[in-house]
Amino acid sequence: MELLEALRTTGAIREFRPDPVADDVLWRILDAARFAPSGGNVQGWRVVVVSDADKKRRLRDLYLPGWYDYLALASAGLRPWAPVNDRAAEAAALPGAGDIAARAAASPGFAEQLDQVPVLLALFADLSALAAVDRDSDRYSFAGGASVYPFAWSVLLAAREEGLGGVMTTMAIRRETEVKTLFDAPDHLALAAVIALGHPVHQPRRLTRTPVDGFATVDSFSGEPFRP
Repeated sequence: MELLEALRTTGAIREFRPDPVADDVLWRILDAARFAPSGGNVQGWRVVVVSDADKKRRLRDLYLPGWYDYLALASAGLRPWAPVNDRAAEAAALPGAGDIAARAAASPGFAEQLDQVPVLLALFADLSALAAVDRDSDRYSFAGGASVYPFAWSVLLAAREEGLGGVMTTMAIRRETEVKTLFDAPDHLALAAVIALGHPVHQPRRLTRTPVDGFATVDSFSGEPFRP
């Protein structure tokens, strides 16, 4: 697949056929993704390939509470856990998570069936390898992720080349301590994402996104929209 086509058609996939993914295919995906850029080229990531059925179920159970909280916050008109959110408004919305969980039990989706996904990868960041230049800032810190998330995106692109689809989700970070215990992760590792991969039920062919002049301006934030 040509690069531009892959970039324009690799969407988030959350519905998978039950077909297994062979280990050699997954190995090729990880082998290609390891060339992702990272600060100082230190490759500060570790991956746990989750194959044990019981660990998959336990990971699902750790994932679900955060997912229902997410839906409760979204139902209240909030962008879940946005750094600038009103914390009181979030607290008022969260009790609705219980009702959402009860409804989801009757109509399970991706989250409830996470343990059935053919491939689950727990992606960890090595905190000793991240040049988090905004570490001491008085705002939300995110610079360290620049050394980890390009690898996750490369996994998804490499999976696309293999005819697979997938999604990177950060929901399990809400229960990071328990996830680290589940996978025996040492203290200097932090959970960055869970990546789900498999044979997609449907592969999107055309994605809808904001056009360039909707997010790029010239010379200042209030400058003219950038156009050719």
